Amino acid sequence: MLDLLRSHSSGICRKQKSNNMGCFVSTPKEPSGIQRRPGNIGEVLVYVPGLRIPKPVDFSESLGSHLSRNLVEQLSALRTRIVVMADQEAPTITLSRRKSATQHGGSTLSDLQQALEDYLPVLLGLVKDGSQMQHKATFVWVNQEDETEETVMCNAWYEVLSVLHLMAMISLSQANLLLLPRTSADGYHSKVSEENRRGSVDIFLKAAGYLDCAVRHVLPQLPYELRSELPVDLAEGVLRAVSLQALGQAADVQLGMAIENTRATLAVKRRLACEMVKYWKQALDNLMNLPLMNGWGEKHHLFVKWKYTETKAAAYYYHGLILDEGNTEKLHRMAVAALQASDEYLRESKKLCETFNATTPLSRNPPLWGTMKYLSDKIPKDTSSKVRINRDLCTSEKVMETAPTLPDFALALKPDEYQLPTASSCCSDDINKGHEHLDQSNRSRR
Repeated sequence: MLDLLRSHSSGICRKQKSNNMGCFVSTPKEPSGIQRRPGNIGEVLVYVPGLRIPKPVDFSESLGSHLSRNLVEQLSALRTRIVVMADQEAPTITLSRRKSATQHGGSTLSDLQQALEDYLPVLLGLVKDGSQMQHKATFVWVNQEDETEETVMCNAWYEVLSVLHLMAMISLSQANLLLLPRTSADGYHSKVSEENRRGSVDIFLKAAGYLDCAVRHVLPQLPYELRSELPVDLAEGVLRAVSLQALGQAADVQLGMAIENTRATLAVKRRLACEMVKYWKQALDNLMNLPLMNGWGEKHHLFVKWKYTETKAAAYYYHGLILDEGNTEKLHRMAVAALQASDEYLRESKKLCETFNATTPLSRNPPLWGTMKYLSDKIPKDTSSKVRINRDLCTSEKVMETAPTLPDFALALKPDEYQLPTASSCCSDDINKGHEHLDQSNRSRR
C-alpha cells in the first residue's frame, strides 16, 4: 500500500499515518506545483480561498479485485473527467475573466460543477452503510492554503469532502464573475444588473449549503485521527468560515439593493448591516487559531478581516443615522460617536483592502459600485456634517471605544439545505457483491 501511495506523490513524504480506518500521506511543496498557485488573480469582489485540485488515481489497482470491471471503469471515467476539467480551470479558476467553452472543447465552471454532481452518487456507493470499500481506494488532491501541497488518503469520505469543497469554490467563483461591474453605455458608471445580483445571492446560499453539509454530515464520518491530519483548507474552522463568508456576501448584495430601493427604511438597512457584521465576525473567529501560514492562507485571513471592518463601517453609519432621529442630547451624542466610529472603520477597511490586494496572489478592486460606492461617499460627508453641527457633543477619547453598542439581530440568511445524493443503485448492488467476495476471502483465510 505504501508503494501505491508513494506512486501518487511528487516528492518525499512529510507525514505518514495508517490504521485500519484509512491512511494518510502528504508531500511538501514542490516546484512542479507552483503553477497551481497563480501570482495574480485579477479583480476580486468574492475571494475564492483554498482551491483543491484532484490528481489522477488508479482505481483498477485498488478496486479491481473487489468490484466489477464496469463499475471500476465508471468510477475511473467520472473522476478522470473531473481531473481533466479541473486541470484546465486551475490556472484561471480564481481569475476575474468570464469563462466560455472554446472551439477546442475547453470546459466551463458549470461543466465542472455538473461533472462533480455526476460523480457523487457513484462515489457514495463506496461509503454506503459503512461499506468496507471506503478504505480500499486512495484519493489524491493538491491543496493551496496548506503548507503541504499534496494530500493522499485511503478513505472515500475524504474524497466526498474534497468534492463538496470544490463545488463550493466553483460557486464562489461564479458569484465573483456575476458581481464584477460592467461599464455602462455612457462610459462613466459601473453597474451590475439586478438579475446578476439576485442570481449571486442564490449562488452564495448554495455554496454555504455545500460547506454546511460538509461540516455536519461528512466530517463526522472521518475518524478523529484522519480529521486531525486533514489539510487546513478542509479544517472545520475554514469550512465554517467560508460558509459564513458566503452568507455575509449575500447580505451585502441585499443591502446594496435596499440602498437603491426608495421604500427600504433605515431600520431595514441597519438590520442588514448589523447581520453582516455578525457573519463576518463569526467567520473571523473560525479562522483565528488556524495555521494559515502561506500567502494564500494569509490572504484569506486578510479578506475576512477587511470585510468585517468594512461591514462595521456600514453598521455604525446606519445606527448613527437612526440614533440621530432621537430628540435627546444623549441620543445625539451617541449618534455622533457612531458616525465617527463608522468613518474610522471605513478608513481602516481601506488600509486592510490595500494590504489584501498587495498580498500574494496579487489582486485588485473592480470599480466601486453598490453598497461601498454609496457608503464611501456618504460616511465621510455625513460624519463631517454631524460633527460640525454637534461640535460640543464630540469627544476627544478614542472613537471606537466610545461608540455605542450595535443592536443584536438574529441572522436571517441560512445556507441552502444541501443533501448528499442517494448512492447509485447499480453501484450499491455491485458493492454488495464485493462485500460477499471479501467475506468469502476472509473465511477462507481462517
